[in-house]
Amino acid sequence: MTSPPAHRSPLREWRSWNSGGMLAVFGISAFAFALHLLFNNRYGYFRDEFDYIICGRHLAWGYVDQPPLVPVLSRIFLAIFGDSLRAVRLMPTLAVSATIILSGMIARELGGKRFAVILTAIAVLVSPIYLSNGSLLTSNSLEPLLWMGCVYFAILAVKRNEPRNWLWFGIVAGFGLQEKYSISVLGFAMVVALLLTEQRRLFRNKWIWIGGFAAFLIFLPNLIWNIRNDWPFVQLMRNIKADGRDVVLSPWQYFGQQLLLVHPVNSLLWIPGIVAFLAAARFGLYRFWGWTYLIAFAVFVALKGKNYYLGPIYPVYLAAGAVVVDEAIDRIRQGWLKPVLATVWLAAGAWLAPLVVPVLPVDQFLTYMNKLPIKVPRTEHSHERVALPQHYADQFGWEEMVSGVAAAWNKIPPGERKDCSIFAQDYGQAGAIDFLGPKYGLPPALSGHQTWWIWGPRGYSSNCVIVLDDTPQILETHFEHVEFVGRTPANPYALEQQITVFLCHGFKHGSWADAWPHMKKWR
Repeated sequence: MTSPPAHRSPLREWRSWNSGGMLAVFGISAFAFALHLLFNNRYGYFRDEFDYIICGRHLAWGYVDQPPLVPVLSRIFLAIFGDSLRAVRLMPTLAVSATIILSGMIARELGGKRFAVILTAIAVLVSPIYLSNGSLLTSNSLEPLLWMGCVYFAILAVKRNEPRNWLWFGIVAGFGLQEKYSISVLGFAMVVALLLTEQRRLFRNKWIWIGGFAAFLIFLPNLIWNIRNDWPFVQLMRNIKADGRDVVLSPWQYFGQQLLLVHPVNSLLWIPGIVAFLAAARFGLYRFWGWTYLIAFAVFVALKGKNYYLGPIYPVYLAAGAVVVDEAIDRIRQGWLKPVLATVWLAAGAWLAPLVVPVLPVDQFLTYMNKLPIKVPRTEHSHERVALPQHYADQFGWEEMVSGVAAAWNKIPPGERKDCSIFAQDYGQAGAIDFLGPKYGLPPALSGHQTWWIWGPRGYSSNCVIVLDDTPQILETHFEHVEFVGRTPANPYALEQQITVFLCHGFKHGSWADAWPHMKKWR
């Protein structure tokens, strides 16, 4: 007769977490939260943040450039905490802090002892890509948490022989698909990797199929939305590739930029981590994780993906590498190396942190960046013309732009304003007007770009239009009267430093409703 399992007391559980390093991990997570909360309001609103916020005001099961989860969550957070910069970025701050904790938990499940668990948390903390994720409201900020949620439940299912964890894997994956489609690459790579290893036997168990079905059900509303709207995201990606907008990297360039994005010092962990999954006997149960990385890397290179698309995958490899390093130190009995390594990792993280966290005033940042021995990569050709990296440059100039539009708006007689629209060229301009414009008395903007095109002309007749960022030669082919109002005030740090503003009357092509199908710009 077997005895019932012993239940741990809260005190024993606390001692286990303390001796296993998890309490220290919580401290590192709290430090990350405080760091972002302190500096997240140093510059300005980021272009993409306007997109998520305004999409959140138009709830739907999908948008041209994204699934609905981040807009929905942004709406909830703003309703509770307000729309200050710190409030807008509270969700990514929480997400990166949670990712640090989850990464430590993964290290524990991989057999990591105290130092391995703590080193994993430090490695995630100092990674530029995760520091960046915590600094801006983007779909990237939730990706590592959701990807590692899938990894965690997959490890539990395999390690503990508890196949019901595949259901939780599917639930997390389903929400991941509602957050960003790129998690499908993780799923594809993992399935192929399982088929390449002895873990292919997992497909004989019903729970892995139930988990897949759960993911499909959660994703289904967005899939239906895409079908009904003629696959907007597919159209968008095809148009971007055709326009040659993005910087295309060779496999070696892509790999080199991974070293920078995850931090050069962290390559001493994640590369050994991948090798350990592929070759080490102790990780034989998880051999498929080594293949998962190689397949995901190959897919993103083949699809000409941006350098950060693979970013969410690294915590599990940092964890495996930390386990390898910790055991190597124990074998040579040089325990003094552990605090030294932790100090080196933190110092290296502090060295590159200003690249992605606005800890420096912008003038000091430019001096700092120009003295670095590395060149900050640019993901789009248009970003190469400005001094600041895109994630900083796109935090400047929006107030100046909206105030310039307001100056044009104030020239319109009050009686004409009800039927006068503002037409922006892209979602950044339109989103800034929608978010910042109300304090200037501006109405929501129209645009043919991304999801703004789906929202249509909103009943405007087109008799009076303020048009941003166009040329008089083009506008005169569409309007009877074109008046150049001026340029928005310049901001030397902005990606769009000055924007022309025109006041147009007498649309030559009927109403906005007649012309709207030709306004579509998905790229």
